[in-house]
Amino acid sequence: MSGRQGGKLKPLKQAKKKGSNFEDEEDIAFKKKKAEEAKKLKEMQAKASGKGPLLSGGIKKSGKK
Repeated sequence: MSGRQGGKLKPLKQAKKKGSNFEDEEDIAFKKKKAEEAKKLKEMQAKASGKGPLLSGGIKKSGKK
């Protein structure tokens, strides 16, 4: 069989229906958790863009050479 046949091909995926806006409690909780994580990530990025390391300390070196 050839890979391509004549005529118009059907799309691989069906378009989503916009009429179904049903969300259960798990979906709402998941979206809320993702929003909180995104907020924390944005705060960490703002902190990282500033001067210096995130935590004090860094690499500790021993006194021996």
